[in-house]
Amino acid sequence: MGNQLVIDVDRCTGCRSCETACSFAHYEEFNPRKSAVRVSIFTEDAFFLPQVCLQCAEPACAAVCPSGAMHASEIEGSYVVALNRDRCVGCHMCTLACPFGAVEDDGGGSVRKCDLCGGRPACVEACATKALSFAAVDSSPRAKRKAMADKMRLDGRD
Repeated sequence: MGNQLVIDVDRCTGCRSCETACSFAHYEEFNPRKSAVRVSIFTEDAFFLPQVCLQCAEPACAAVCPSGAMHASEIEGSYVVALNRDRCVGCHMCTLACPFGAVEDDGGGSVRKCDLCGGRPACVEACATKALSFAAVDSSPRAKRKAMADKMRLDGRD
């Protein structure tokens, strides 16, 4: 089993270092608008949510891609929905199909999405609070139920 990008929302402070690290890794500039990571900030609730491509097992973005530019691949042993920019025709059907808004227009005729930085995500390395990690995860339904039960049990304690 390969590694996955894991988000611990309880640790996120909304600093947006992940966004700038991502943009620098791909475009050599600190510009959050060029990041494949988005931090949604809900100030009234003091809640921050880093959002990134979930690397879906059955990616809607790849299913609608007429040129095959969006496709499942493997990077350093990890599953990734990859983008071949040379094959992209700029139709942006993938941006419409992604239910999570993780595929965006790059402003240059193509799209942008997380590619796991070739197996060493820059966002993870930049996250001082360890809200982002890149690790092997048991994604079985039982493991997910157990993790949710543990979180609910701990959240109920004050």
